[in-house]
Amino acid sequence: MTDADLTRQLQARLASLSAAGVEWAPKAGAPPATIALPAEVAHAEAPSVTDADSPAQRLIELNLLAERVSRCDRCPELVATRTQTVFGVGPIDAEACFVGEAPGSDEDRQGEPFVGIAGQLLNKIIAACGFRRQDVYICNILRCRPPGNRQPKPAEADNCREFLDRTLELVRPKVIVCWGGVAAQNLLGTKVGITKMRGKWYSYRDVPVLCTFHPASLLEGRSPQNKKEVWEDMKMMLAKLGRAVPGQRRET
Repeated sequence: MTDADLTRQLQARLASLSAAGVEWAPKAGAPPATIALPAEVAHAEAPSVTDADSPAQRLIELNLLAERVSRCDRCPELVATRTQTVFGVGPIDAEACFVGEAPGSDEDRQGEPFVGIAGQLLNKIIAACGFRRQDVYICNILRCRPPGNRQPKPAEADNCREFLDRTLELVRPKVIVCWGGVAAQNLLGTKVGITKMRGKWYSYRDVPVLCTFHPASLLEGRSPQNKKEVWEDMKMMLAKLGRAVPGQRRET
């Protein structure tokens, strides 16, 4: 067993003890007094590599990542103007992960992605697909709101890329949906416009990626006629997941 293996097992062991309510351990030296450990801890076997890779352990690591992001100061302009960071919400091993551009004013205030007017429309799209909002993982390319809701600068997206990649690595969605050209271009490293990208499958680290119009672009006064195209994209997503379109019977 390597030092790295021992370190991982020790970290996992400490995490399991903490979760069980054990918050201290005696110093080395004289034999310690008997410590009454919870039964599930006293009889627990040393964690294996599989345990360290479990959904529970990945959730712990995701929460630690969110805490790290909350202290991030890589982008001075964003740090100076944000109310708080906006990490992401949703379950580990979600069937779908929705990736947007950046937080807006509502998201900056509430600390959750897609909660403004565009987020309300996204909720309707999620429901139309037969999901609940809590069934999907939702995040953005940036974890901080750009001043004036401007688009992310390349340097800002680069600074946040580590957090995006690690989030997706821990969540492990079956499919990723990029909402809008900024999200699609940043995740996939392309300059192709969203009109040309939508309706096709791409790949990010072997995870299927679908790109579609941002919900904000579908609002009245912008391009609501694109709702039909977005729905076609959602049907592609459902087919990839092996799900029937709500209200329609799947062909066998």
